[in-house]
Amino acid sequence: MSKKQEYTDDYRDKTLYIPGPTEVREDVIEEMAQPMFGHRMDRMTDLYTTIVEDTKEFLGTENNVIILTGSGTEFWEASTLNLVDENILVPTCGSFSERHANVAERLGKNVDRLEYEWGEAVKPEDIREELETSDKHYDVVACVMNESSTGIRNPVEEIGDVVDEYPDTYFVVDAVSCLGGDYVDIDEHGIDVIFASTQKAFAMPPGLAVCVVSDEAYERELAKDEASWYGGFQRCLDYYDRKGQTHSTPAIPIMLAYRKQMKYMLDETHEGRAERHTEMAEYVQDWADEHFAMFPEEGYESKTVACIENTQGIDVAETIETINEEYDMAFSNGYGSQLGEKTFRIGHMGEHDVESIKELTDAIEDVADL
Repeated sequence: MSKKQEYTDDYRDKTLYIPGPTEVREDVIEEMAQPMFGHRMDRMTDLYTTIVEDTKEFLGTENNVIILTGSGTEFWEASTLNLVDENILVPTCGSFSERHANVAERLGKNVDRLEYEWGEAVKPEDIREELETSDKHYDVVACVMNESSTGIRNPVEEIGDVVDEYPDTYFVVDAVSCLGGDYVDIDEHGIDVIFASTQKAFAMPPGLAVCVVSDEAYERELAKDEASWYGGFQRCLDYYDRKGQTHSTPAIPIMLAYRKQMKYMLDETHEGRAERHTEMAEYVQDWADEHFAMFPEEGYESKTVACIENTQGIDVAETIETINEEYDMAFSNGYGSQLGEKTFRIGHMGEHDVESIKELTDAIEDVADL
């Protein structure tokens, strides 16, 4: 059982290269120190409508946007409750896609997994075959876009094009660890629900979940007898249409920070941020190929999280600890018991650039004597 470990004020700052949370601009953090105001005041309407509409503009979507206090995990639950009557198809290729399937099972849904080896990407043709040959009707196909446990970037655009051919099946995308850094045309590829957490590629403090919902998904929930209460599409979107606010008290300080950060993101543009993240990804991949090897299937590497195979047999835990203590930098080991010492992960997302990522890889070279 955990015991109290007193929080003190003498921690050294660490530069974060983990798969989130990541680095946050100083002036974005400062926005959270504004005097408090009520969540039903006109000021809140101004704030919430600003961040919702700015998010739509940044993502280039005509679909509905919900921003709620919580982690992206909220929309694992909400999208399942809102859209699935009985059957859901979940392709699994790592820890987080497997967890999505587990959530649906805990909610009492019938889950069919389309299983891939960790490190392999989901293939659109496999989704098509499953939809064509199964004797079940799937209410939802749920796919992770960026499997941060293995560094896989699944081709959700092509998968969405396949699912779009089945009008009574909805496509749900977990983009928790990549949206805001990796470009995706949501409307073009029939993505009904896509959600993210702001502490990752949005380069924000933790505490907000962003979800984009198609009109078709909204209408689907209206036709159901039951749905999520907190993350209900109808409840969230109808309240926004009527009041321009959230239905429940939100984390106002984090929304103030979000407003500031979104202005930076609009200036850089969706495409511009994706280009910068691609440059970082390519740098890390080249570095890994020189010293180690990339773990994910070639051609499907994440734009925001590099999962690197420990071909040198370095002591991953000791290297992480030494760099933490001597360089004040934090990066991650492999995820879970399967990949703990077999891989390590570098989060190249948010406000990082190639130069800042190079500072970490130089440190790894020094400590691991590469």
